Amino acid sequence: QVQLVESGGGLVQAGDSLRLSCAASGRISSTYRMGWFRQAPGKEREFVASIGLSGDITNYADSVKGRFTISRANAKNTVYLQMNSLKPEDTAVYYCATGLISGPYNYWGQGTQVTVSS
Repeated sequence: QVQLVESGGGLVQAGDSLRLSCAASGRISSTYRMGWFRQAPGKEREFVASIGLSGDITNYADSVKGRFTISRANAKNTVYLQMNSLKPEDTAVYYCATGLISGPYNYWGQGTQVTVSS
């Protein structure tokens, strides 16, 4: 089993920055990738960014490229999402997730709310 706990959400103004953290515990290995997703009210959950735990391969949604950066601290089993130049449309509940590189994301955190006011 794997447990994920997100933190760092909050209420900010457009143009501000936030850094989300996701602490993982349990059976984490180098074959796990980690990702961030978000879900805005009335919308489906969407992919934001991902990173492999055994390398530096990262992927981003087009909507956040150049503004968000995903990184990890392997010694702490923690993944971060640095969010700069936030926009009101970034308002959502942000979820951390993990799973095997070759499989689906099958472990999810409880989510952290990010609200960006205009």
